[in-house]
Amino acid sequence: MTYLKSIFFFVIVCCTLTVKSQNYQDSLRLKLKDYLEENNIPGFSVAILNKDKIVFESGFGYADIAKKKVYTPQTIQNIGSVSKTFIAVSLMKAIELGYFDLDTDINTILPFKVVNPYLPDEIISIKYLTTHTSGIIDNQEIYNRSYRFERPKVQNELLIKMMKENNYTSDLNNTTLTTFLKAYLTPQGALYKKENFSNSKPGKRASYSNIGSALTAYLIEVKSGISFADFTQKYIFKPLHMNNTNWFKTKQNTSKQAVPYLTKDIAFPFYHLTTYPDGGLRTSAAELSLYVRDMMKLLNHNAGLIKNASAIEMFTPVFTPQSVPENMSLQTRNKGVFWNIYNNGYIGHDGDDPGASANILFNKTTGIIFMSNIYIENRSKILSILQKYAPLLTASPK
Repeated sequence: MTYLKSIFFFVIVCCTLTVKSQNYQDSLRLKLKDYLEENNIPGFSVAILNKDKIVFESGFGYADIAKKKVYTPQTIQNIGSVSKTFIAVSLMKAIELGYFDLDTDINTILPFKVVNPYLPDEIISIKYLTTHTSGIIDNQEIYNRSYRFERPKVQNELLIKMMKENNYTSDLNNTTLTTFLKAYLTPQGALYKKENFSNSKPGKRASYSNIGSALTAYLIEVKSGISFADFTQKYIFKPLHMNNTNWFKTKQNTSKQAVPYLTKDIAFPFYHLTTYPDGGLRTSAAELSLYVRDMMKLLNHNAGLIKNASAIEMFTPVFTPQSVPENMSLQTRNKGVFWNIYNNGYIGHDGDDPGASANILFNKTTGIIFMSNIYIENRSKILSILQKYAPLLTASPK
């Protein structure tokens, strides 16, 4: 009789948890639909996962409004600076392969010399690139020209004005990662200016640098002898079976790609980035889930793409209140190796680009992914919704 009571109790508990999980999912779905409509967003997808599986995933709105093509978890789009986390993992893999370490002087690797004109005797180590404190800064007048937009099919005055104001001219001749970096960072380069650097010693001042991030990826290219795209394919995408993830627009992923929007009525032309490692990755919420799950496993000391020791170094906060660089606050987050280490217990990164917003967050038990085909300046509301429901869903059976 006791045995039967135990079985009965177990069934009741499982049924109760399942009902609660379904209620949480239904409630979250309603919240997300409301968010879509209230904020005039073309489309987005979300995914919530635990260590073993996706517990919630869904798309909302449209990947292509004109064609009434719905946005799904399999929809591909640019994820902006979330791409930098792939530089982080690649960098740790490169260190494991013996190419260099975080303290290596970049000029012992590069085929050209990078010298801060304000501080010519200062050594720029790799670790400074990973925390955006190297002294290499983004000169936006030049950097925005490195976006390579396809010719728009429809000329829209508002779009043309916006692109002109932001210097999205697509007019650079230095259109490979190698030629752009050399042109931007060396005195002989056509894009070189003193304003491409800050007058601060490495490690002393933070200035978010896409170009410094891309330079990190280029160091891996130099030492590995293959492109950064091929390196990530070999050591990240292929092992995780991210079969539709790519740095570039291909025949395979074009049909699944979301249209990037300025507004719901105005679409950007498709584009790619000359400095593609800093923000050019194209993937879906479904495939990004494979990556986030592996990061969660690493956080739980289950080696995957990289060794446990590498993961610990990658996720360890770099700064203390005594060492925090100028122009940086530890009020909400610290920095690991490119990763943001948030004070609320999550690790992750955000991404923004024309017609693109993305966020990934995870801790040891919960992963969160958000992707949208429009730039959303303030995503605090959607992230609050997801962070509220994610622990409830990961604690309940699907």
